[in-house]
Amino acid sequence: MRKNKTSLSKKSSYQEIGEFWDTHDLSDFWEHTKPAKFEVDIQSQRIYYPVDIKLSDSILEFAQKRGISAETLINLWLSEKIKQEEKQTA
Repeated sequence: MRKNKTSLSKKSSYQEIGEFWDTHDLSDFWEHTKPAKFEVDIQSQRIYYPVDIKLSDSILEFAQKRGISAETLINLWLSEKIKQEEKQTA
């Protein structure tokens, strides 16, 4: 923690800051706040594909046997299949 005190609570340790906010409400200090600026960069994207219900049940069963999520299993299987196809077409 920085050696100087926090701007709102005027406390200098995490313990003291926690105790301060246990007994105070931010709405009492709202006029002392300023907007935060930040960027969000989401790297992953989800795309959903319909899967036959019987196939889905089988995927869930195989995933549970391996102790992984169905999503992880599907991604592993698809990655393997794509690599196989790429080798065949190269």
